[in-house]
Amino acid sequence: MKKPDSLRAHLLAAIPQLRRSPDQLLIFIDQGSARSTAARGLSFEYRYTLNLMLTDFAGSPDAVFIPLLAWLGVHQHELLASFEQNAEGIGFEVDVIDAGKVDLSITLPLTERVIVKGQPGGQLLVEYPQEQQLEPFLPAGTWQLYSGAELLAEWQSTEQEGGDLAMPHPPRRG
Repeated sequence: MKKPDSLRAHLLAAIPQLRRSPDQLLIFIDQGSARSTAARGLSFEYRYTLNLMLTDFAGSPDAVFIPLLAWLGVHQHELLASFEQNAEGIGFEVDVIDAGKVDLSITLPLTERVIVKGQPGGQLLVEYPQEQQLEPFLPAGTWQLYSGAELLAEWQSTEQEGGDLAMPHPPRRG
């Protein structure tokens, strides 16, 4: 699993208190499972709850959550995409130690794909594909949609914030 180490490195780089005291950041993996389909091959997906624990944390919760959201936008963006689909999303609990320190526990439901490819000579190659990234919405202006030379639609768009999932076009049939 690659995401726990990636998130640890991101938070240690982003949060000065953790950079000074990296032992204050603990990471656990709970409720893990490996899911596979009956498709040919040994590829599968890890599903687990990542539990981040910041002990004796004296900073603002915003100093943790905003870099965390930035990391999720790249590595698990579906947690940010829809309130309805991810009603439980990012969970947290706080134990107040004193007026200036807390123990902060954050839970994240994460997934990671593992692609296993057969190689010549009976070897297996394991790959960890990157998450598909969001592309910016279309810039403001007039847009026309064509299929070959045929104009299918035309519209005006305004500047938008956010993104759209970068997906390859499905192959044409027939």
